[in-house]
Amino acid sequence: MLLNKSLNRLVAWRIAKIPEKNFLYLLSLIVGLLSGLAALLLKNLIHIVAEELTEVISVEGFNYLYLLYPFIGIMLTVLFVRYIIRDDIGHGVSKILYSISKKSSKLRPSKTYSSMIASSLTIGFGGSVGSEAPIVLTGASIGSNLARIFRLRYKYITLMVGCGAAGAIAGIFNAPMAGIVFTLEVLMLDLTMAFLIPLLISAVSATVISYFFMGEGVMLHFDQVTPFHINMIWIYILVGIFTGLLGIYFTRGTMFLEKRFGTINNWFVRVLIGAVTLGILIFIFPPLWGEGYTSINSVFNNQGADLLNNSIFFQWKDNPYIVLLVLAGILIFKVFAMSATTGSGGNGGIFAPTLFTGAIAGYFLVFLLNTFFDLGVPENNFALAGMAGMMAAVMHAPLTGIFLTAEITGGYGLFIPLLITSTVAYVTIMRFEPHSIYTKHLAQTGDLITHHKDKAILRSMEVKKLIENDFEIISPDASLRDLVKSISKSNRNLFPIVDEDGYLKGMVKLSKVKHLIFEHELYDQVMVKDLMFMPEFYISSKDNMETVAKKFETSNRYNLAVIDDGKYLGFISRAVVFSNYRKTLEYFSHD
Repeated sequence: MLLNKSLNRLVAWRIAKIPEKNFLYLLSLIVGLLSGLAALLLKNLIHIVAEELTEVISVEGFNYLYLLYPFIGIMLTVLFVRYIIRDDIGHGVSKILYSISKKSSKLRPSKTYSSMIASSLTIGFGGSVGSEAPIVLTGASIGSNLARIFRLRYKYITLMVGCGAAGAIAGIFNAPMAGIVFTLEVLMLDLTMAFLIPLLISAVSATVISYFFMGEGVMLHFDQVTPFHINMIWIYILVGIFTGLLGIYFTRGTMFLEKRFGTINNWFVRVLIGAVTLGILIFIFPPLWGEGYTSINSVFNNQGADLLNNSIFFQWKDNPYIVLLVLAGILIFKVFAMSATTGSGGNGGIFAPTLFTGAIAGYFLVFLLNTFFDLGVPENNFALAGMAGMMAAVMHAPLTGIFLTAEITGGYGLFIPLLITSTVAYVTIMRFEPHSIYTKHLAQTGDLITHHKDKAILRSMEVKKLIENDFEIISPDASLRDLVKSISKSNRNLFPIVDEDGYLKGMVKLSKVKHLIFEHELYDQVMVKDLMFMPEFYISSKDNMETVAKKFETSNRYNLAVIDDGKYLGFISRAVVFSNYRKTLEYFSHD
């Protein structure tokens, strides 16, 4: 009670003393700083746990601890989620999109810390997922809850959700532009100056935090870019096609496997199957351990053979054909390892697995060409291009892939080839998958409105709230005299004919009977049932507004009857729908 009073006084003081625009800038700064700190904290938690667990593993041999660690991590995560948090915190970016689409951008306060703890347990013990989505969910939740504390409107709550997401990505990678572009491209926030400036403030402030505490010691840093030559364009196009096709396998394979895990009702059995599967895969292919950034740095340094360290293939690391087979196995089984982690109850996202798969894919393809055709081209450049291509394919975020990869290199020397690869990969996957891995399930269930403003507005409108009931109802046994009396009392030109049980028997249109109004001798001779007709076009109260809009468009009618199982409920008019649409558009629009 005392806390609510204090918050109310604070909100009142803020409204009286600080202009709204200035307050948004201040709040975006706070959200950016907190998101950057959250990113720093989670990365260090994961690093500390993983460092302690793997320091006893020899480079030259394999270790059976790989079979045990994932089970411990996933089991701890599931217990934490089931008995402490008691909330679904998986697939962070999809959760954000759902909250924007269906919950007015409101995220539970527990999401400011729950995904951090759960993902550090999962990934620290070897879960083959990324920490970016949990951090993004944490940052978005920070923004959402701070905005709600200060009683901001829906569009500004959404803005702060975006600021938290931008700050999270910027803080993780020291890449402010990538953070902003990710928010605009994946979360689909509007690109207006009113939104862009707060996003810039959050992204820059999170990056400053990252630099202050970590300097250049971020996860991915690559400064050995080989200059781009025009005669290599065909290889970048090939990488784009390859990552586009691989993106189809990645998306469909992940969703299929997670769905299969979802059919296992017993949570302990689900954990056991997932953890055993993951442990075996990591035992055979150690690069599948954790986020995979160590492996990415290896291919950046043209040391792809080091991916055979700690594995049963170590003795053949100098054999390029064995290296190629191992790389191919990693590409194929990364989807299985990731799905086993999340499907069994582990917490993490697909951001890092996408980067990992893209880097391995680009390196693998060019290493294959160099091995069989002796092209002599630098594999590390194409590992970078593969990352951009995979992000364009899996996330449907070509610009995020381009800017993130460019910022990782510390410059834009590969901007043109990155642009080529991302575009080709995006065009390739769009032929088969119109939705990204983040949005596919939401689109299938009709819960995705962030990527289509018109649908967002229509889906937020409810048919039942738009039904008009001020039409004069007439009995099927009524005469023309009764109809004329109803006409004199009504401002409408439609008259529903409804029986005593509420069933619509037809309707009469004023324009069709007005010539009879002055035929007094017919008043008791002509019956309403002789004048009525059944409407050709009508809707149900259970229809969504997209269906209603299509009915208005195809029928060219100004009013549609609302009928449920034959019973009359009222009418919906084009004018009322349009008026409500305009009001809702104003609610969704950004100044």
